[in-house]
Amino acid sequence: MNTRLTELLGITYPIIQGAMAWTSEHKLAAAVANAGATGVIASGGRDADWLRNEIRQAKALTDKPFGVNLMLMAKNIDELLQVLVEEKPAFATLGAGNPVPHIEPLHAAGIKVIPVVPSVKLAKRVAGSGADAIIIEGQEAGGHIGTQTTMALMENVLPEVDIPVIIAGGIADGRALAAALTMGAEGVQMGSRFILAEECQMHPNCKEAIIAATDTDSAVTGLTSGHGGVRSLKNEFTAKYLAAEFSCTPKEELTAMSVGTNRLAAVDGDIVNGAVQCGQSLNRLTKIEPAKAIVESVVAEAKEAIKRAQRFI
Repeated sequence: MNTRLTELLGITYPIIQGAMAWTSEHKLAAAVANAGATGVIASGGRDADWLRNEIRQAKALTDKPFGVNLMLMAKNIDELLQVLVEEKPAFATLGAGNPVPHIEPLHAAGIKVIPVVPSVKLAKRVAGSGADAIIIEGQEAGGHIGTQTTMALMENVLPEVDIPVIIAGGIADGRALAAALTMGAEGVQMGSRFILAEECQMHPNCKEAIIAATDTDSAVTGLTSGHGGVRSLKNEFTAKYLAAEFSCTPKEELTAMSVGTNRLAAVDGDIVNGAVQCGQSLNRLTKIEPAKAIVESVVAEAKEAIKRAQRFI
C-alpha cells in the first residue's frame, strides 16, 4: 500500500500509531513499527532522561522507523528537543504550540517533522515553513480535541496543501483508512485502536472499559477553558467536572479537578475518578490483540473497502 507517507517514512503501511500520554511507550511503538506501520512515543508529562531511555529501548526492539511526539507547551520542551536531536528518531509529531521554530533544527538533525494542525490557516503556514507532512485531527479523537470534525477538516484542508496529510480522529478500522485515502489523504493516525494492543501498557481496567463502551459513552470536558476540550469515557469524574463547568466554576478550580486524571486512569486503573481518554468510534473497539494483528486487519479491511468502491466507477 504505497502512498507519499510510506515513501516519506520508509514504512509499508500508511498508518501512524497516535501518541497517548502515559500510554504510548517503546514497546507499543516498536511493535507497531515491526508490523509495517509506524509507532510514536508520547513524551507528555515525561522528563528528558525518560525520553532518552524510551528511544533507546525502542531502537533495541526494532530497526524500523518510529517517532516521538512533543507537546510544545511543556515546561521542559528545550530539554526534550535536545534529546531528539541527539537520539535521532525517524520523525517527530508536534502539537500544542507553534511548530515553525522547531522545523529547521529537527531537519538539521535528520528528523522528519510532522506537526498536528487544527485549521487551514496553520496547515498552510507549516507547509510553507518546510514541514514534511501534517496531521489533521478531528474532534472525534480521544484526549485533547479541536473544534472541527474529521470530515470537515478533510474537506477544508486537503485541497489547500501540497505536502502529505495524515487523518486522525475517530479512525478505528480499515474502512476509515480507505475513506481517508479516497478523500486524498496519504495515511491515517490511530490512537484508540492501539490502546487495545497487547503491547500497550494502559491499565487493563481502561481497556475493559473501552471494550464495554458503546457509541454514546464518551463526553467532552473543558470546552469552556479556551484551550479546547478533552474527550474521555463517561464516568463519575466527567459527570462532576461537567456539572462544575456549566455552573460557572472558576477555571482554576476546574484545572485542579482535572490535573492528574489521565494518569490516574491509564496508570493506576481508576476508571471512576480518572479520565479514560478514548475516541468516539467505540463500537469498533472490541478486543485486545497484538499490534501486528491490528495493522494487518486494518490494511485488509481498507483494501476490501477500496475494491468495493470500484463498483461506482
